[in-house]
Amino acid sequence: EKFGAFLPADPAQRAECLSWLFWQVGSAPYLGGGFGHFYAYAPFKIEYAIDRFAMEVKRQMDVLDRRLAEAEYLGGDDYTIADMAVWPWYGAMAKGLLYEGGEFLQVHEYKNVIRWTDQVGERAAVKRGRMVNRVNGDPASQLRERHDASDFETKTQDKLDAAKAAG
Repeated sequence: EKFGAFLPADPAQRAECLSWLFWQVGSAPYLGGGFGHFYAYAPFKIEYAIDRFAMEVKRQMDVLDRRLAEAEYLGGDDYTIADMAVWPWYGAMAKGLLYEGGEFLQVHEYKNVIRWTDQVGERAAVKRGRMVNRVNGDPASQLRERHDASDFETKTQDKLDAAKAAG
């Protein structure tokens, strides 16, 4: 809002965007704290809890899928703060990357969410953002500390490792 970007000025579009932003605020705890905890992290499995939160996450994925069947992005035609907030949670789940629960939740069924996930994931800023504070995976994708835009070119872990080895 301060910079006139990622939040529509038109009142109807703004309301749609903010509705999805606050949808994420209310929904993500069921994905992370509910499903994620009981499915992946709880010290012992509680079938009722897993089933309860799995069904809620599937309902949420269906809500997103239906919205994305009618619009390119959550707020409409343009990428907004709502997409930025929802994508890390539900996009990762749609690709089966969270809690190793993709097959269990049958995430492949949510075609519109997958399309949106791929589309958002191709944005240059999203690719850069996923590198920041990363400490695992390909060293070229790890930027453990970011202080300047040039750090993406000069301070990824592969470059730091090479400089250390050379020196």
